[in-house]
Amino acid sequence: MPELPEVETIRRGLLAGDASTSSLLEQRVSAVSILWEKTVAYPPPCQFAEQVIGKTIQGVGRRGKFLLIHLEGLSLIFHLRMSGDLCMRTIPHEEPFQPAGHDRLILHFASGWALVFNDTRKFGRAWLTPDPHSVIGSLGPEPLDAALTPESFHAMLQARSRQLKPLLLDQSFLAGLGNIYTDEALFNAGLHPLRVSSLLSEQEAAALLKSIQEVLLRGIREHGSSIDWVYRGGTFQNHFQVYQRTGQACYRCGTPIQKTIVGQRGTHFCPVCQPEGKYKNV
Repeated sequence: MPELPEVETIRRGLLAGDASTSSLLEQRVSAVSILWEKTVAYPPPCQFAEQVIGKTIQGVGRRGKFLLIHLEGLSLIFHLRMSGDLCMRTIPHEEPFQPAGHDRLILHFASGWALVFNDTRKFGRAWLTPDPHSVIGSLGPEPLDAALTPESFHAMLQARSRQLKPLLLDQSFLAGLGNIYTDEALFNAGLHPLRVSSLLSEQEAAALLKSIQEVLLRGIREHGSSIDWVYRGGTFQNHFQVYQRTGQACYRCGTPIQKTIVGQRGTHFCPVCQPEGKYKNV
């Protein structure tokens, strides 16, 4: 948490703004407050401030779970990790600067607005680099990219012999999925989380890709999932089929949802709708 839909929701909010919040676009950085130095992964904090001041925000993008803020000749890349969040906030020049309790990094703009990175657990990181590939170059394909076809996805699965749950969480295989949307997609596709990727048929691979895309798109429409105190406004948690529903009846068959540990991650599934299949000999 957050996963692709939550990061995409934040991206869209920063890009568009709303009736009470300015867009991030065309804001010029006038000052920087680094309140937790470890937040800045690269370059060193003093160089970070020197390089970013005076730059103007030209775009806001996303790659997997990473948020990319494009400046003149530079990219400011955030990974929110467990509890990071980005929002616009007004910080009037005439008042003493008072950061909130979990603010870690603030870009102050000449307009009086500021981009605030708030991170309760301090795991989030920021990079300022002229080469985004140096940070995100190892990521796998975007699951919503039209270039990712059922045929190419099946080939990706065939090239590996791994259990589905940890494979889908591997950001070098597919970028953007986490625990929530992986569990939901596997349920929608009727696939057990321990099924082995190389044993999936073309039809099963196509069903899985379709389910991943449907779950992510619905998550985006619902503005993500609000199951942590950090995230705001999301409603996808109201549509969970299996995630965090341990012991409750499956909406399809009535069987109690089970929870197991796969790759050290809590994993929710329906034992009837997601039969085990062939995985025990791997």
